[in-house]
Amino acid sequence: MDLRLPRVRGLLREPRTLLRGPRRVIAAAAAVVVLAGAGTWTAVAGDDPPAVQRADRTVAVGDGVRLDTSYFTAGSDGRRPAVLLAHGFGGSKADMREQAEDLARDGYAVLTWSARGFGKSTGKIGLNAPDGEVADVSRLIDWLAERPEVRLDGKGDPRVGVAGGSYGGAVSLLAAGHDRRVDAIAPALTYWNLSDALFPNGVFKKLWAGIFVTMGGGCDRFEDELCRMYQRVAESGKPDAEATGLLDARSPQAVGDRIDVPTLLTQGQTDSLFPLGQADLAAEAIRGNGAPVAVDWVAGGHDGGDLEADRVADRTEAWFDRYLKGDESAGTGPGFRVSRTLGTGSGDGEPRLEGVSGDSYPGLRGDPHTVALRGREQSFDNPAGASPPAVSALPGIGGAGGLSRLSSLGVGISLDFPGQFAAFESAPVREDLRITGSPTATVHVKSSSDDAVLFAKVYDVGPGGSQQILPAQLVTPIRVADAKAGRDVRVTLPAVDHEVDRGHRLRLVLASTDLGYASPAAPATYTVSLKGGGLSVPTALGDTGAAAGLPAWVWWAPLAGAAVAAALLLTARRRTSAPPPDPALAEVPLQITGLTKRYAKSADRYAVRDLSFRVEQGQVLGLLGPNGAGKTTTLRMLMGLIAPDGGDIRVFGHAIAPGAPVLSRVGAFVEGAGFLPHLSGRENLELYWRATGRPPEDAHLDEALEIAGLGDALARAVRTYSQGMRQRLAIAQAMLGLPDLLILDEPTNGLDPPQIREMREVMIRYAAAGRTVIVSSHLLSEVEQSCTHLVVMDHGQLVQAGPVGEIVGSGDTLLVGTSARVDGPLVEKVAALPGVSSATATDGGLLVRLGGDGTARDLIPELVRLDVPVESVGPHRRLEDAFLTLIGDSA
Repeated sequence: MDLRLPRVRGLLREPRTLLRGPRRVIAAAAAVVVLAGAGTWTAVAGDDPPAVQRADRTVAVGDGVRLDTSYFTAGSDGRRPAVLLAHGFGGSKADMREQAEDLARDGYAVLTWSARGFGKSTGKIGLNAPDGEVADVSRLIDWLAERPEVRLDGKGDPRVGVAGGSYGGAVSLLAAGHDRRVDAIAPALTYWNLSDALFPNGVFKKLWAGIFVTMGGGCDRFEDELCRMYQRVAESGKPDAEATGLLDARSPQAVGDRIDVPTLLTQGQTDSLFPLGQADLAAEAIRGNGAPVAVDWVAGGHDGGDLEADRVADRTEAWFDRYLKGDESAGTGPGFRVSRTLGTGSGDGEPRLEGVSGDSYPGLRGDPHTVALRGREQSFDNPAGASPPAVSALPGIGGAGGLSRLSSLGVGISLDFPGQFAAFESAPVREDLRITGSPTATVHVKSSSDDAVLFAKVYDVGPGGSQQILPAQLVTPIRVADAKAGRDVRVTLPAVDHEVDRGHRLRLVLASTDLGYASPAAPATYTVSLKGGGLSVPTALGDTGAAAGLPAWVWWAPLAGAAVAAALLLTARRRTSAPPPDPALAEVPLQITGLTKRYAKSADRYAVRDLSFRVEQGQVLGLLGPNGAGKTTTLRMLMGLIAPDGGDIRVFGHAIAPGAPVLSRVGAFVEGAGFLPHLSGRENLELYWRATGRPPEDAHLDEALEIAGLGDALARAVRTYSQGMRQRLAIAQAMLGLPDLLILDEPTNGLDPPQIREMREVMIRYAAAGRTVIVSSHLLSEVEQSCTHLVVMDHGQLVQAGPVGEIVGSGDTLLVGTSARVDGPLVEKVAALPGVSSATATDGGLLVRLGGDGTARDLIPELVRLDVPVESVGPHRRLEDAFLTLIGDSA
């Protein structure tokens, strides 16, 4: 059986993935020695220029260990950031070649290598020992620091990121904890604590451990202490303190308090080796250190499924573009994204995926909902020899193909033997229930033996009795010590993202055996009862996520839209008298004056208070503010959906009220659009326009579609659309009739970086014809790229309004570009100038912070007088900096 995972453009090749990670710089004496004559340059042909150059070298890292490496570069001779790509367990540097070539073409210096004991590298496998594989990475960083192509942050300190899948994913985490020179990481399908992954709750994950030893080439290929540890635990069936401590010391968790670099965590939903909880632990720790963290749950894992290769590779590259290149226009995606399966595609049998996202990672306990369970106290047996074992996941089936795909589509492979489990069941749920996170329950366990081992799992049971373990076939092993006297045990089930359909039931099962784990060989009787009466399930993205699938509302939303359109026409005919239009504002798309809205049943709490601003033709206005700033309330009042308590809204001089005729000049995209999935994109838009009752020729359908850029996809059924295509179709719907004022609320929510770029271009093209766009978004880098003007709100009030350049450029720090590097003595002279608070040399120039009386106008002649080779002077502040300055702690 081939146990390799499908490739994620080289990044996630193997399911065989233990640890792998860099460690802190030990000393300059730990020099990398490149063996003479080992380097060979090879031109790698690519479909697009520039061609990639690859240099293969053997690097000596001490103790007789030699690493087989490849170094990839392309393009100009200028310095660029570096990326280390680490392979999965059982693989080699060859697995990373495709990913390395892609990154090299995109402006990175890329180094791949075969870890100790793999490929052509020598040495024994140490599972990322601090003085072994982790130290190797630091020595490779030393080597990168000497390369003339690599950008430096200081002497011996290259600008470097580390990425890898599984065993290689742990490398990137360990690199950031051991070596302060690492600047950004993108670990995938990996672990935070290896002992927790292989000995969860003190239970030995015997099948996966055996797979590792086999894939490593046998026990004698590992460091002696690891081999002895494995043999000892495999024989006893129970991990001891020495084994746990050994793996703890080689885990990212051991240096978790030192990992404080931007981290993109990709974890698999079909993964019995390193489940989602491992990424949760990493996210919590790294975010606690103050670093940016994004979490992405893909549809695959070590047990198979779809690893979403291209999407993950694109997002990884965007992450490095942002945090290594400093490209603030790079869209790094949402704080949290989860892929959901929507059945099979048309004809190919492959699961169809859509993404749901949130602004921030909610963790595994968000928004708990209690599902009542029923069931009496139950007794069942642990059979002698723990045989026959129950079946849940089948470790390593990813390479075999079909079983994991069946699981992703809701077809279970589980098997529980009568008399070897207890079950507690809910009543049929009355509404669809979306679970995102780890369900929990409390049970009372009593055993005829001192030591009890149970395996907890949750089934989704259909009306006909069919059942499946919640996706990925995962279980939670539980070791209960001193169980003879009886103990209450809080059970945390594996994290899932799953929708329980109305009429289905949830069943909590506790079994005495499982194929993947070691159970006590001695026969025993377990007695289990419920405590607290329920299963607590997290619903963090149940209602608020940016769903991109085909939930129920896609069927009724178009009909509801037609009803709303009809209601607007009726109210337009019978509306009461409104304030007369203001001729002076006839060409002004929007003017808001003194707008106020109180919270319901409150006389002194305001959602919006005394808000005033004006929008001109041709502008793309960004509406910004932290959560609760009043942005959505303002947009709803602008569209006539809710009435203000005070103030005035004028659109082209007309007062806004429900049914106001001027609303026909306004198009809006708010909180998604509903489409009939069996109709094509064009048919959906035509149906929507007919529902408005307006003449077909007024739709300007072709013009709207050209701006949205959907191309030939318009003829396809919407059910085949990606999230980005569905979002662009929704924008096209808002643009029907080519409204003079277009309102977009979070138009990039749930989109990947390439899709975000496309959405940016749609907005810019639409405004280019003299129309006006108002966009509310939390992606500050996108707002900075696409908007001409800004309105910043906080606590319902206006903080600042004006052109983007004016708001961003109002900082006190200037970036002085120079044609040559400025030396230390000259930097000190600049720092001593009147009106200058400090000056620092940077790549390409100087960073000058002005004092209270300093101005750029005064600074420039002084720089010329000092013979500073000035090429440019401009503000050094991003929109994010300006935004945080304006709203302070509210962010």
